Amino acid sequence: MFPKPKSVLLPNTYAFESEPMVKATGFREYDARWLFQKEINLMGIQALGMGLGALIAELGVKQEIVTGHDFRGYSASIKYALISGLMAAGCKVHDIGLAVTPMAYFAQFDLDVPCCAMVTASHNDNGWTGVKMGANRPLTFGPDEMTRLKEIVLNADFKNKAGGSYQFHENYPARYIADLTGRPKLTRKLKVVAACGNGTAGAFAPQVLEAIGCEVIPLDTELDHTFPKYNPNPEDMEMLHAIRDAVLHHKADVGLGFDGDGDRCGVVDNTGEEIFADKVGVMLARDMSAIHNDAQFIVDVKSTGLFVTDPVLQKQGAKVAYWKTGHSYMKRRTHETGALAGFEKSGHFFFNKPYGRGYDDGLVSALAICDMLDRAPGKSMADLKNALPKTWSSPTMSPHCADETKYGVIDQVVKHFEGLQAKGAKIGGQAIRDLVTVNGVRVTVEDGSWGLVRASSNKPELVVVVESPVSEQRMHDMFEMVNSVLRTHPEVGAYNQTI
Repeated sequence: MFPKPKSVLLPNTYAFESEPMVKATGFREYDARWLFQKEINLMGIQALGMGLGALIAELGVKQEIVTGHDFRGYSASIKYALISGLMAAGCKVHDIGLAVTPMAYFAQFDLDVPCCAMVTASHNDNGWTGVKMGANRPLTFGPDEMTRLKEIVLNADFKNKAGGSYQFHENYPARYIADLTGRPKLTRKLKVVAACGNGTAGAFAPQVLEAIGCEVIPLDTELDHTFPKYNPNPEDMEMLHAIRDAVLHHKADVGLGFDGDGDRCGVVDNTGEEIFADKVGVMLARDMSAIHNDAQFIVDVKSTGLFVTDPVLQKQGAKVAYWKTGHSYMKRRTHETGALAGFEKSGHFFFNKPYGRGYDDGLVSALAICDMLDRAPGKSMADLKNALPKTWSSPTMSPHCADETKYGVIDQVVKHFEGLQAKGAKIGGQAIRDLVTVNGVRVTVEDGSWGLVRASSNKPELVVVVESPVSEQRMHDMFEMVNSVLRTHPEVGAYNQTI
């Protein structure tokens, strides 16, 4: 028997050391995240391991699992608590030690193990912990599996049994690095800033890039789980500015920034300008579709409309479909369709053969970027970026909307635009060219300008993004149109930012 987890326990008490604490909100749509000691304790992590082991058995999958941990002061202890739970559930555990998340995904293939549980808080601030899980490589859990896992853990519905075992794989990173670097070297000498924010990727990224022939300028690659400079997140301006300064100082060809668990890669060009991940995706799609006939790509609904309108992609016969935002959804769709790659605006990129195995790996993305530059010997990263048609796009804007009402609001907004399209009505004098409703609604008008409204998957917010290939004014027009529809719903509150 094992106690049913409590939602709240006070640290430094008998109960905290004797009972499991697991706050229900830690079970997200496609992974788990908690504030350690405030929302989950070590016994709670143990309960999570037992629940995961029970779910794996319930899914009819062999109870064999890879686990590793990121570089934080408490991650190793959390991993061992998780392992004790997994073993109690009867799982054979393969421990690869300190790792970036994609190393655990790689180990599923390399060790021929069906499941994984990677202890990481990704790019979250210190204090956070979490687990990225999967039981069907290269996929990770989606909402169905996470909902069932939550039920098992919170109800202590464990099916513990004998037969669990543990194996530590010594020097495992060498196998991962050998897999990434067992390829021809670059023919072009590239000077690359490798920025890791003192996170886990610092142990691996510089040597991988050096092995393929890059001259590497390391930036904050020393492991330090206090994150003394900034949080390792290549979407944060502090990290991007540090990369920019290093690129300009060293006259580097490109700056590559890796997040805390190494599954995303941010890009700064040779002039010190950040290139948003969706535009990097268009550049890579151009490069890849020039080599592969009838290349197919999956992109998330927040991404630039250039994936559809870019004349180079059209000429090269590339086919692009929009899909739900979220790394688990995108990974699954890219896998199911057999697309060459999937690009998400957050920077999660998924490469299928011959580039990768379908999971998100910041180092595989970095190698693809280096190869793209290698195939364009006379051009800089800025040249490749500037060759894209110009668009005016907004940042992600998030008006407040309670979790209990946000999905209902989105349903009504979708119906509103579907009604306009059915009637042939015009928006701002333009006909609706296309509606994508796989994740909220993305409405595109005749001139290619578009607006997206969807519900945030993890906050009491809506998500609004607009873009125009015509002008800044048309971008503003699309925002006014979208906002005017949202303002008819009193449940929608103030924005965190607007254009």
